Amino acid sequence: MRSPKLAALELKRFGRGKLPRAALVALLLLPLLYGALYLWSFWDPYSRLDKVPVALVNADKGADVGGEHLDVGGEITRNLRERKTFDWREVSAEEAAEGLEDGTYFLSLTMPADFSQKIASSGGADPTTGALQVRTNDANNYIVGSISRTVFSEVRSAASTKASRKFLDKIFVSFSDLHDKTAEAADGADKLKDGAGKAQQGAKDLADGLDTAKEKTGELTGGLKKLNEGAAKLETGSRQVADGTQKVADVVNGAADKARPFVKDPKNLADTAKLVADTAKVVNSHLDKAVEKAPAAAAVTKQVSGLADTNYTRYCVKPDPQLPAGFCDLQKKIKDDAAQAALLTGDVNTVLGNSRGDVTKLKGQLTDLENKARELAVKAPALAGDLDAAVAQANALNDGAHKVAAGVAELHKGIGTAAGGSGKLGEGVGKLGDGAQQLGGGMVKLVDGSGQLAGGLHDGVGKIPDYDQQQRDARTQVMADPVQLANQALHKAPNYGTGFAPYFIPLSLWVGAMVAYMLIAPMNKRALAAGASPWRIALAGWLPVVGLGAAQVGALMSVLHWAPGLGLKMAHPALTIGFLVLVTACFAAIIQWLNAKFGAAGRILVLAVLMLQLTSAGGTYPVQTSPDFFNGIHPYLPMSYIVESLRRLITGGDLTPVWQGCAVLVAFTAGALALTALAARGKQVWTMDRLHPELSL
Repeated sequence: MRSPKLAALELKRFGRGKLPRAALVALLLLPLLYGALYLWSFWDPYSRLDKVPVALVNADKGADVGGEHLDVGGEITRNLRERKTFDWREVSAEEAAEGLEDGTYFLSLTMPADFSQKIASSGGADPTTGALQVRTNDANNYIVGSISRTVFSEVRSAASTKASRKFLDKIFVSFSDLHDKTAEAADGADKLKDGAGKAQQGAKDLADGLDTAKEKTGELTGGLKKLNEGAAKLETGSRQVADGTQKVADVVNGAADKARPFVKDPKNLADTAKLVADTAKVVNSHLDKAVEKAPAAAAVTKQVSGLADTNYTRYCVKPDPQLPAGFCDLQKKIKDDAAQAALLTGDVNTVLGNSRGDVTKLKGQLTDLENKARELAVKAPALAGDLDAAVAQANALNDGAHKVAAGVAELHKGIGTAAGGSGKLGEGVGKLGDGAQQLGGGMVKLVDGSGQLAGGLHDGVGKIPDYDQQQRDARTQVMADPVQLANQALHKAPNYGTGFAPYFIPLSLWVGAMVAYMLIAPMNKRALAAGASPWRIALAGWLPVVGLGAAQVGALMSVLHWAPGLGLKMAHPALTIGFLVLVTACFAAIIQWLNAKFGAAGRILVLAVLMLQLTSAGGTYPVQTSPDFFNGIHPYLPMSYIVESLRRLITGGDLTPVWQGCAVLVAFTAGALALTALAARGKQVWTMDRLHPELSL
């Protein structure tokens, strides 16, 4: 029968019954299942790095720079927590070391105690770089170490950039520019000294001017005092006038009753009013003349006083015996009276000359009195009916005189206040003068101080270093890259292949056992037919595959160790070989049970279990980066413990996970053999399905 017909018959066989059709669907979906699970587990591990536990040790004690406390370690710690690149766990140095060794943490980042101090040293005489210390343990996971190099390069770059920006602005100032600016400041201090000298001279001129002002203020105060004395005399005179008008008013009011019988004689009344008007006019005209003559009178009386004083001095200081008796006494009286007259006429002249406003006001009142008196004379023929009006006008004249007296009193008071204010003004000017003198003294100190400042700045220009290009480059290099990453790996894998050997070796052993059971029956049919013990049947099907597996281990490890271009080096070679024999024994037991229990479907289950182990063992990326499903099944599959144990056996490290893995593998092996024995007991009863299976692979 030709090949096409045989293929058609084989495919037609899959259409018989539900189980063959399900097997066909499984065969069709198995590559998709394999690819989907594999890609799912590795789809985006970097987005889940925040679930990888990493130890963060911040031992930085900070540093004080320019009066400010610098805490670079604290700033980096806060930034790392905000970024959430890893599951950062801030612990002590001891906890980080223990956790890195036992697998609690995949790596550790340490900021040493002098980290900030070294960063700050970039502005000093001996700049050094600060080092972030990263420690990895390839025995825990090889990929995490590779990821950390990329992540911590970013951390280092960010820390270096931050340090550069901070200290280029605050610590590393361009000394060349500072040198030039200090020289400019020294020139400015020289100009300040010159300006202060000019200000000193100005302060001296101000003090001199204030002294002159004080003298003139004293003269003003003396003049105001004299004016005040004249105002007092004018006040007395105006009060006397008011008293006189009061008497007139009293007389008018008292005589009104007496005058009423005589109002019928209008000519007599008119003559009287005319007399008052003429009198007011005469007084008014004489007041102007008094103002006009007062200066001359004051001058004449002063001259007379001087002549009298001269005559007295000439004839009476050393009296001539030939002079008549009483002559010197008479001359002394003339001298004293003339001096008094000169004083009085001088005061009158001062009052009249400085009180022209009040004199003008008084003249206006006299003019008003004259007008009213003439009006009274004109109206005398008709006074019989309005005598009371005339009395009222007389009273008004009296009121006006009193107002004049009150005004003069206010004038006197105001002049007295002005005199007092002038005295206070003099005191203030005196204090201002004292202040100006103090200002002058302060300006002297300012001149001296500005001179010292200029000298100090000139000295400072010489002391400020002016770095050349080579010196600046050396400091710039330190500031541009002040942070170095001190990466230290525990039990470092020498290459990528060594790092992934713990993942691919058990995969190959599983495939080897799986293919073995395609050629070797999981349970011997002759033993089943003969009714042999279930445990004997299970062991009879298990031991040949274990023997083949041991040979596979020997051949595989020999090639990996001695083949050119490989050269796998193991920290514990003998333990590794023995452990791998245990691994193949465990795999053989599990695959035997799946094939024995489920028959042809068991071979599909063998592939499914392999996919689950590959995607949940954490052989490439930490299982924490996988979805929650794989994290959930990770502790319940043997390859999880195999991969972790082989890492310790190949690259070194604590062997505790190895002994734990051995215990788990022994448990899985014993359990699988027991289940195979149970399956063998069930297979000793023949059924039609066993005689004519729906599916055969």
